[in-house]
Amino acid sequence: MNGTRQHAANQEKPTTFKTMPINRPLLLLAVILLAGGVYADIPQVSDTDLVPVKKHEQATEIISRIIDSYHYKKKALDDALSAAILDRYLKNLDPNRHYFLAGDIRSFSVYQDKLDDAIGKRNLAPAFEIFRLYRQRVAERTGYAIALLDRDFTFDTDEDYVFDRSESPWAADSEELDEIWRKRVKNDVLNLRMAGKEAAEYRDTLHKRYTRIRTSTYQLDANDVYQAFINAYTTSIEPHTAYLSPRTSENFDISMRLSLEGIGAVLSSDNDYTTIQNIIPGGPADLSKQLFPEDRIIGVGQGENGEIIDVIGWRLDDVVDLIRGPKDTVLRLEILPKGAGPEGANRIITLTRNRIRLEEQAAKSSVIDIPVSDTRIGVIDVPTFYVDFASQSRGDENYKSTSRDVRRLIAELEEEGVDGIVVDLRGNGGGSLSEALELTGLFIKEGPIVQTRDAAGKVEINRDPDPSIAYEGPLAVLVDRNSASASEIFAGAVQDYDRGIVIGEPTFGKGTVQNVVDLNRFIKNPEEDHGRLKTTIAQFFRISGGSNQYKGVIPDIVFPTATNDTKYGERAFDNALPWDKVKPAEYVKTAAPSNILNEVRRRHEARIKTDKAFKLMLQELNLVEQATNRKTVSLLESRRINERDELENTKRELQNAFRIAHGLDPLPAAAETGDPEAEQEDDIDILLNETALIMHDLITFMPKKTDLQAGKTGASQAIHKGL
Repeated sequence: MNGTRQHAANQEKPTTFKTMPINRPLLLLAVILLAGGVYADIPQVSDTDLVPVKKHEQATEIISRIIDSYHYKKKALDDALSAAILDRYLKNLDPNRHYFLAGDIRSFSVYQDKLDDAIGKRNLAPAFEIFRLYRQRVAERTGYAIALLDRDFTFDTDEDYVFDRSESPWAADSEELDEIWRKRVKNDVLNLRMAGKEAAEYRDTLHKRYTRIRTSTYQLDANDVYQAFINAYTTSIEPHTAYLSPRTSENFDISMRLSLEGIGAVLSSDNDYTTIQNIIPGGPADLSKQLFPEDRIIGVGQGENGEIIDVIGWRLDDVVDLIRGPKDTVLRLEILPKGAGPEGANRIITLTRNRIRLEEQAAKSSVIDIPVSDTRIGVIDVPTFYVDFASQSRGDENYKSTSRDVRRLIAELEEEGVDGIVVDLRGNGGGSLSEALELTGLFIKEGPIVQTRDAAGKVEINRDPDPSIAYEGPLAVLVDRNSASASEIFAGAVQDYDRGIVIGEPTFGKGTVQNVVDLNRFIKNPEEDHGRLKTTIAQFFRISGGSNQYKGVIPDIVFPTATNDTKYGERAFDNALPWDKVKPAEYVKTAAPSNILNEVRRRHEARIKTDKAFKLMLQELNLVEQATNRKTVSLLESRRINERDELENTKRELQNAFRIAHGLDPLPAAAETGDPEAEQEDDIDILLNETALIMHDLITFMPKKTDLQAGKTGASQAIHKGL
């Protein structure tokens, strides 16, 4: 969900408000971890209660009408969409193909060209029929898995377990599925054995895990089934269109509030794991420096000494409920780090739930001194596009916002005598549209900034609201794959105006606008809450005419960290809105020295080829990427141990070589065994330092060859000083 990102148009009615694009869509079930209660057992739902009710039929009629009338993407509810809905519904229920048999899938094919008619007639029976068989299959599989725990497994057979079956054929029969589950259970046992668990302990852990999968499935009620099915419909149209049940709506409201409490992390569900999607600036997770995107939560404990509960295979909502809690309470998380295999070294971190402080989300500045010259580069880190709407509406002259804070920081940096400024938007998933316009306006005198086209095809131009300019000097914008929406608007405008250069990775590619509509407003005196619909209503376009959608902003200088581009952002979705264009707006480019860009790029490429630390960083990233892309693991214990040790040793060697290249001591023994605090000591931002060196080249225009050579040796020695 949106994390702490602000409303794009806070003047909208409470029942229908516009939000800026987000850096992870709702279909991933990403949720913000904020205040609330801990998990409590829920009675299991009987078959007789697992049926659609009147409010589901009413919601379906309203949703289909809104999509047909107002959605930006016009897609007919026909047989082709029916097939897509069925496929997505089955994927949502059984993404790893561990439950349904091929015969089940064939029996469901009767609905392949009928779900469009079923939705049109508000006939939800097929969805519930499919789900009832699904939970029967879950009961069969988990029962089989629990029975296997009585066996004494041996790990001297050379066989592999395919843990990612998302693209594998459905099992032909029960015998084939038995074999898949035999290996799954054997793999789970091996993981716990390698983590130091004794037989009685890992049997108890896995018995609870498999039992939990069954009971949580049988706790899903008619509202849950309806949400899963109707979202198969909405997300088959476009990834960011989603139905929010009353419970999900509550989470959405929490995530949009300015004052937030919790640990400050956005989660998603991935192959039985709860994965950190991103960290919210200013929250306990961010301030602790112990939790990172793509880490996986495998256990949750309450308080300093509470039992760590295994949460592998849990529903995401239930993990969220377990992690939630009041301010100032202690939470312990067992983490499997990004890139580590299932048997990798886990670590337990302790966090104190707290209010996410606005001041911690605010833009901050620092200075990088280039040792080979007198050049000073100012850095302004903008973690989100924020504005304190409450203070603004009260008429407080000192209310906080991104543009106001950045204007002040620019003045401070100029007093420090900086020669150029880098605006760091890495990880910035967006926020207030008005702040994106205001921030861009600090660097240009006047003109259009972004164009918006609605579902009717009408194009509106959003312009610089302030004719003044705060900074006219050399400018760079640093972005990565998680820079989205408002970040892309700002970076795209800077690039289109030739106002500065964009450096980093292609951005997320989220160029659409959503409205959230309360379905209850369409029903006279509703007796029950019908939930809400988040629907895509418009698309952003750059002033040059092209969209940021799908492609994102392509930097002028692309870092080699930009690998596997199709796995991230909008490009990862099979039905994302495609790149498109409109007529360019009228605007006047600045007189930035863009003609030297090729030379600056050449110097950057030459420098990183000879910079040992940069090369080591890329090697480590490649190592993590290889581990992440694996779909199988060996069940031969000796090989598994060797693979784990080799991976950990290689990562340690790379980390220490990286530190030595920067003149730092190798990690102490505590850090080498997984002490997260020691691992964070003397953290070095090599990409930011390289950006500063690129700016140095740009500022000095065409430096002599001797200066270029000095720049090579100085690449690992740039000094990052906080103001």
